[in-house]
Amino acid sequence: MSTPDPGGQGAGERGGGVTPLVATAFALVGFFALVVAGFGMLSLFSGADVLPVAGLGQLPGVGGTVLAVVVFGLTTWAAVRPRRARYVAVPTVAVATFLAYLFGVLLGAVFSGTDAARTAAAIGAFATSWFAVVLASAALVCAWVAIALVRTAAGRPRWPWERDES
Repeated sequence: MSTPDPGGQGAGERGGGVTPLVATAFALVGFFALVVAGFGMLSLFSGADVLPVAGLGQLPGVGGTVLAVVVFGLTTWAAVRPRRARYVAVPTVAVATFLAYLFGVLLGAVFSGTDAARTAAAIGAFATSWFAVVLASAALVCAWVAIALVRTAAGRPRWPWERDES
């Protein structure tokens, strides 16, 4: 069991046992997995599509997801980089990720040649659906985990014989 560091230095010179790069990578993979699984399960149980507009195609959904993942990664990286990462950055990450998804849907619809009415309907339908809650919740949870990984004094797991008994 690791003991807390009263000086807040943890492992190395930072406040935790995990580097910001590793924490961001773990959070990014977790975010993508939660979004894909959450969208899939919600769609399965509710019978609704993520973007329920006919004739939209796949590009808006892909564009929204890709842009959301990129913005999540960048904003999480910015949140965990300070010497003492703060949890108050978590809502900012979630809002930026949500807006990036909407903008990605817009870009995907423009590149696929979808008309403005369908594009607006898709963005509005997503923004007011439970899928938006899933996306924002995944961003909140994963950003919080990334900051927690950096802030805590946790180290890697060790076998009993690896521990220093002195």
